[in-house]
Amino acid sequence: MGSQALQILRQGVWASLTGGWYVDPHQSTFSNCFHLYLWIFLLAFPFLLLVVAGVYCAVIAAFFTAIKAVNFRLHAMFDLGEIVEKRQASFTTDPNRVEEGEEGSGDSSDEDDGSDMSAGSSLGSQRRFSSDDEDDDEDDDSSSSTSCYSHDLANTGITSQPAPPKLPSPGEGEEPDTVGPSHSRSAQRNLASTVLPLPVSSAPAPRPLTISKSDLEARTVHSEGFSRAHHRLDSLGGSWAGNQTGWRAGELLEEGAFDLDHESPHESQENTLMIEEKAKPKHYYRFWVLPGKWLRVRYDRLALLALLDRNRRVGENVFAVVLASLVAFLGFLLLFQGFFRDIWVFQFCLVIASCQYSLLKSVQPDAASPMHGHNWIIVYSRPVYFCLCCVLISVFDLVGHSDSMLPFTLYGVTFFSAHFLLCARDMLIVFTLCFPIIFLFGLLPQVNTFLMCLLEQVDMHIFGGTATTSPLSSVYSLLRSILVAALVYGFCLGAINAPWGEAHVPVLFSVFCGLLLALSYHLSRQSSDPTILWSASPHIQDFPPPLEIKDPLPEKLRNSVVKILHSDLVMCPLMAIITFAISASTYVFFFFFFFYIIFGCFLFFFSTFLVGFSTHYLLPQLRKQLPWFCLAHPVLRSREYSQFEVRDAAQLMWFEKLYAWLQCVEKYFIYPAVVLNSLTTEAHTVRFSIGRALFISVAGMKLLRTSFCVPSQQYVTLCFTALFFQFDYPRFSQTFLLDYYCMSILFSKLWDLLFKLRFVLTYIAPWQITWGSAFHAFAQPFAVPHSAMLFVQAVFSALFSTPLNPVLGSAVFVTSYTRPVKFWERDYNTKRVDHSNTRLATQLDRNPGADDNNLNSIFYEHLTRSLQHSLCGDLLLGRWGNYSTGDCFILASDYLNTLVHIIEIGNGLVTFQLRGLEFRGTYCQQREVEAITEGVEEDEGCCCCEPGHLPHMLSFNAAFGQRWLAWEVAATKYVLEGYSISDNNAASMLQVFDLRKILITYYVKSIIYYVTRSPKLEEWLANETVQEVLRPCLNPSYVDSDPTFNLNIDEDYDHRASGITPSSFCLVYLEWIKYCNSRRQTPVESEKDSPLVTLCFGLCILGRRALGTASHSMSASLEPFLYGLHALFKGDFRITSPRDEWVFADMDLLNRVVAPGVRMSLKLHQDHFTSPDEYEDPVVLYDAITANEEKMLISHEGDPVWRSAILANMPSLLALRHVMDDGSDEYKIIMLNKRFLSFRVIKVNRECVRGLWAGQQQELVFLRNRNPERGSIQNAKQALRNMINSSCDQPIGYPIYVSPLTTSYAGAHVQLRSVWGGPISPHNIYTWFISSWDRLQKGCGAGCNSGGNIEDSDCGGGSTSISNNPAAHPPQNTASSITQPHPTTVQPLMGTTCFSCTVNPLPLALLSQSEGRMDAGLVSSLHRTSSIHGLLGQHLSSSQLSFSSSVPLPLADRFCPSSLQDNPSHRASQRGLSLGQGSGLPYEALYSKWSLPGRKGFNGPAVMEGDGSVSQSIRTQVRTHAYIT
Repeated sequence: MGSQALQILRQGVWASLTGGWYVDPHQSTFSNCFHLYLWIFLLAFPFLLLVVAGVYCAVIAAFFTAIKAVNFRLHAMFDLGEIVEKRQASFTTDPNRVEEGEEGSGDSSDEDDGSDMSAGSSLGSQRRFSSDDEDDDEDDDSSSSTSCYSHDLANTGITSQPAPPKLPSPGEGEEPDTVGPSHSRSAQRNLASTVLPLPVSSAPAPRPLTISKSDLEARTVHSEGFSRAHHRLDSLGGSWAGNQTGWRAGELLEEGAFDLDHESPHESQENTLMIEEKAKPKHYYRFWVLPGKWLRVRYDRLALLALLDRNRRVGENVFAVVLASLVAFLGFLLLFQGFFRDIWVFQFCLVIASCQYSLLKSVQPDAASPMHGHNWIIVYSRPVYFCLCCVLISVFDLVGHSDSMLPFTLYGVTFFSAHFLLCARDMLIVFTLCFPIIFLFGLLPQVNTFLMCLLEQVDMHIFGGTATTSPLSSVYSLLRSILVAALVYGFCLGAINAPWGEAHVPVLFSVFCGLLLALSYHLSRQSSDPTILWSASPHIQDFPPPLEIKDPLPEKLRNSVVKILHSDLVMCPLMAIITFAISASTYVFFFFFFFYIIFGCFLFFFSTFLVGFSTHYLLPQLRKQLPWFCLAHPVLRSREYSQFEVRDAAQLMWFEKLYAWLQCVEKYFIYPAVVLNSLTTEAHTVRFSIGRALFISVAGMKLLRTSFCVPSQQYVTLCFTALFFQFDYPRFSQTFLLDYYCMSILFSKLWDLLFKLRFVLTYIAPWQITWGSAFHAFAQPFAVPHSAMLFVQAVFSALFSTPLNPVLGSAVFVTSYTRPVKFWERDYNTKRVDHSNTRLATQLDRNPGADDNNLNSIFYEHLTRSLQHSLCGDLLLGRWGNYSTGDCFILASDYLNTLVHIIEIGNGLVTFQLRGLEFRGTYCQQREVEAITEGVEEDEGCCCCEPGHLPHMLSFNAAFGQRWLAWEVAATKYVLEGYSISDNNAASMLQVFDLRKILITYYVKSIIYYVTRSPKLEEWLANETVQEVLRPCLNPSYVDSDPTFNLNIDEDYDHRASGITPSSFCLVYLEWIKYCNSRRQTPVESEKDSPLVTLCFGLCILGRRALGTASHSMSASLEPFLYGLHALFKGDFRITSPRDEWVFADMDLLNRVVAPGVRMSLKLHQDHFTSPDEYEDPVVLYDAITANEEKMLISHEGDPVWRSAILANMPSLLALRHVMDDGSDEYKIIMLNKRFLSFRVIKVNRECVRGLWAGQQQELVFLRNRNPERGSIQNAKQALRNMINSSCDQPIGYPIYVSPLTTSYAGAHVQLRSVWGGPISPHNIYTWFISSWDRLQKGCGAGCNSGGNIEDSDCGGGSTSISNNPAAHPPQNTASSITQPHPTTVQPLMGTTCFSCTVNPLPLALLSQSEGRMDAGLVSSLHRTSSIHGLLGQHLSSSQLSFSSSVPLPLADRFCPSSLQDNPSHRASQRGLSLGQGSGLPYEALYSKWSLPGRKGFNGPAVMEGDGSVSQSIRTQVRTHAYIT
């Protein structure tokens, strides 16, 4: 603990104060001295300004240019340079003496062509070497073809730097052993003296708590490196000087390697008179200065990284030099102008030195760094902020003394006066002098985060934009807002300068209002991420994936964006025209003016408050689980509230429709009217003001966009503005538009302050504090005297949108740096490990990704897809209660616990991120899950007694406890489409031999099934190679007595022959072979001696032998059997017997027969427990396998098809999982069934989440707390501390899945479309006109016929749905869906026009069933929907009910050409499709025009393609109904 604190003080606190300089005892003396003198130079050099003021900037620029250039060249030399080495041993009395050997380039010596550039002290490779003078031509290693051995290899076990690129490789025609005699003798002599040096002291030197900053890019392990060195020496075999293959650059780690022979305290003294040096290589790098001239560099990459930070690209080096020069120049200007006096000059020079030094050796990790390791972006934070502050100081000083800025007064405060600007300048000066303290506490983010936050805040609070998702998104969103503001500003300025009458509005201002409303509406419906809009471009083409199942999400997103654009294409001009007409109307202007003057704004704002209060307060409170924390149950309950298990999608309730319509009225009528009225009043009172015209444009756009996107908080702001400035302080009121605009910005900050205060008070409440460590108990009493400072920090953090985080999870709070709504700077997304991103050898040997967390992450990914489909619509229906930008929700189910972070809220879109927690969490997580899932209705306590409570009310203790939580239950029965997971222990299901025998039997039968079902069966039977190998099996005396076969598990085992014979095989499986063959379209011969039976026998023997081979054991124990079964299940077939090599004649025998046979046998074995005797019948077994093959995916979880099937909503899946976690080694059979899941929605205080996330980041990154049981992650039920901290990005948290930023659109929600209707797009308008014309023509045609009835003729022409309550989340298109068939055209009896009857497609699983099953399913579906008598009676009595599809057909499909009507075959097909034609019944012709949607039990193809029994039964019922009526 003491060493950790010392390390934090040295590398964290002191380095943050100085900009990166500190004394590292683990580095060499040379490095520490270099850093010290460099720091002193940068600190003292500005004091020379009085003497050489003009030289300062030039010297700094030249100095940084030289250092960066040399550093860049040295790293390039390490990457591609050349190592020269000799190995000598000698004695010396002076350890500091360096004797240079004869080393040359070409025929010259080193003394002539090169110079020595070595370090004064070492990290292993920097130690002193000596060489004798007995070098001869054989020892001269100037030959460029010699590969050299480096000292780093001897010390660390890491391969040395590469040889020159001109070294030939063995692939170029030279063998590694063919070397010259001189090189061979030199290599033998050098290798003879090769000794791997060990540390001098027997006890290893203490390792640092954390790796130093320079070591972050290169790390290894002592033992691994040492063993690697031995392995390298053994592999060279004594001929490494002559090894002409060379050691490539890839053999050395890119960043160097650790030196295992660090300088210990005993070695650093160097107080001995005689030192015997071990045999070390004398190696160096050739640093080419000029052609033919090079320097000798005895340095390695690790020592260079410890000395200076590396800039990988040339642009980074240039930018660093420019920044250092700017710091020097701007600092010189401020010092020259005399802003600092006395000690503050030294403080300012200290700030300058820290900013410049951080460009050479930065603070790693920084207090504001969001990531572990070397953060190259944080290097530029200090100089960039310094330059920004210096520029602002100079500008404020210049403008403050020039008096050129015209001040203005707002609410009694004068802005931009000379005094105001000079005060701002002085505050910036103090802020700049406090840089060391500011960067110590991490109050300023890294540059890209600062840019993103600044642009996001400007766009949200000034222009009314939404939250952004990246720096690019923030730039795009702000530029978009500025462009729109500039566009409408011209119209506003022209309208203000135009003459205004008392009873009319200028036309130009009406145009301005129309454009402003239309463009604000369009901006509110667009995401801030430009990549989403780019994905909808027509030139974007997605290449189909190589998998069999296609991911439907990209196409859904593209369609949603295209629909929004098409809808805006109609709505924006329409809204602009309507707004223009209203604004230009004299009557409307007079009405608003009269209403405002006579009645005042009270009634107008009271109606707004009434609608907002009812929509956003009363209805959500009545729908909460605990309304007002007093009632024990919600007043307005959903239909699923009382259900124990949800079996269907959520039903649409009346109060949800009311909530949606109230929002619609509020967003599209009330708030636009308020804003437009304010704009008109503002423009009418202001004349010839350029600044006020700009304000009107910006304020109008901001208020309209905010009303469209987040109307839930607008009624509070609007009513407070009206009451405060109309009744309380009317003397401070400017104009209503200005008051409303300023209050909207202020209220957003006040909401943040309220949430922060709630979080702080809840977290530190003494009656529920949970101490996770001793530090928590120590900090609790010391936090009480600093409560005032805590509230000051809360106000500061709310003003600058910074989190207020608890230090180490205690009651002491500090302010962190500002963060965007997205919070996390990195785009961290979970990467699933499967067979698509791992090597084949790794898959077979180590089974990567076999842990539960990796395998279970797919369910959170599927949950993300479900939320993407329904979240926006559910929020608009009020199913999650009130919501705003940045809110966090927790969804809790039986095994799924996830945190949903809402980032961006638009008008009809929501961008969110999902973070899934572990299925089997820690103890602390389980306690918090229990806290959010258990009810408090049964609590009867009141203080210390239990008097009970009133009916349907909470007790006093329960009501009090619920008010002191940072979370609340928003809903208890939120329905989403997901998968129910059931896992069975495979060991318990295969423990006894009889159960294993059943599995083997199903294994063999499945192989036979797939053989007979294969379209390549005839090809296999005609294959001469296969038949030649299987011909011995025709011998009656043939027996396969492989040790794999066992009497206990093989049903066809012949104990007399001690193996499996063809006779015993046919005795058990011949009947099954014949039946499977009979189900083929073209059966083949299936007698006992037929080729089919022989092929089945050979494949079944091969499959069972492969199972035994994969088990790696001939014993009858369970573990080897399960191991082999799992190996075959994942596709690891290892054919080791020569008798089975015939299967390689066609790999489909393994891939399409044996492999699916293993998987299908496991499913049949599962079904055997529910119906043991059912599968004895071949018919039932064959149909079961066929149904499972069509409706279910059976695959290994590592197969990419498994993920694709889940994301494509496959109905059922099955897998065999091998779990190796925490010492457990077990096999589980995982069964997934798609169904509707019930979740508990918990709304968490968003400032609680942001504060805990910021605290974890600071604790793990900057304070380096690696304790897995640290106090900050212990459970705290009042704040859900463990669940929130577990959801952080890895490695700070440990979620098993973090989704990418996902956007949900309201248009994908079926129930919301049934309330509001579909989008108004050109295509829908065209379709509506066509359907209207169709109905009109049918009505006219029916009226012209004698005795015709208009109501009867309207059958099928409408688009009214049978159900008024569509499913909330209809099952998405599964992977087995087929292409929609063409509409079937039915010829009616009446009229001459041909109408079409649209038939909905059926799933592939239903189409694949037999005709009898299809008819039975149709009849049962008819009975489930309603009685056919009721439906027909209702239709015959009224034309209000229509069975036609809700999507009308295009014109070309509705009207049949005359050529088709004249075609005899067409007429014949129509007569065949007409159900009642020719029967003489008048109602059958009427029935022939109905379209029966499949989702309600009616299915067109089923009726048309069936055997006629269903059609006959329907006709009978129709006929009976006709006779009765």
